[in-house]
Amino acid sequence: MTMGTPLIAFIDGIGVLGPGLSGWAQANEVLAGRQPYEPAATELAPPDILPPAERRRSGTAVRLALGIGQQAVAASGMEAAELPTVFTSSSADGHNFHAICEALAQPEPLMSPTRFHNSVHNVAAGYWSIATRAMRPANVLSALDASFSAGLLEAAAQVSADEEPCLLIAYDSDYPEPLRTLRPIAAPFGVALLLSPHRSERSLAQIEVGLAHTPATPMDDAALEHLRRSVPTARALPLLHAVAIQSAGTVVLDYLEDLQLQVTVQPPAQRGTTGG
Repeated sequence: MTMGTPLIAFIDGIGVLGPGLSGWAQANEVLAGRQPYEPAATELAPPDILPPAERRRSGTAVRLALGIGQQAVAASGMEAAELPTVFTSSSADGHNFHAICEALAQPEPLMSPTRFHNSVHNVAAGYWSIATRAMRPANVLSALDASFSAGLLEAAAQVSADEEPCLLIAYDSDYPEPLRTLRPIAAPFGVALLLSPHRSERSLAQIEVGLAHTPATPMDDAALEHLRRSVPTARALPLLHAVAIQSAGTVVLDYLEDLQLQVTVQPPAQRGTTGG
């Protein structure tokens, strides 16, 4: 059972970084079944769009968020500085939290200003605005394991209400032990979606986002399903799979305990006039 009027948007760019997924071009091949999925450490390069001082200070979460954001914007052909953004993460930078806890546990606790600076939840949004000179609004969300769906719902609502593109940047970093025992996120994973109110020659899919009381869609591949269940942002994988296979269909994404997000996906060849 679905509820309410679906929100319609077009995906004009995708960024992906995660275990064994090094960008949308490679992830597209894996998710479409044309290449096998081979789990590997997430590769995160220092963000070259940041000035040198900020680049040195950037942690896992910032490198992940900026990396996927750059991918999605480049694929869309739009200007990052002109885009409103939605950032969403279940808990931001786990490694930074770990380092702060270690420092505070010392007999004479000393807090690094950089550590403190990087501990705030909106740090990735701040670095993004520095790197891209973006002056547009940035919303920063956290909804624990529901964070990706909350971010997608917010971004799709903004696109529908404001009739302009919006960049969604969703990401989670891993936690080292002993925090990993309580919050077992084992690897960094991030997805960025450039959503637009109108289709273009770059559009990868049209999506209709609504609410539903139906179970979430699993991944057929056991390793990808493990990833989907183990990292909150990886709840996006069924949506990415639907875009990759370029076939019309509906996926359900984990959201709240008794309420899910239903996303109907139409590939370019099957788009109608809605939103165009």
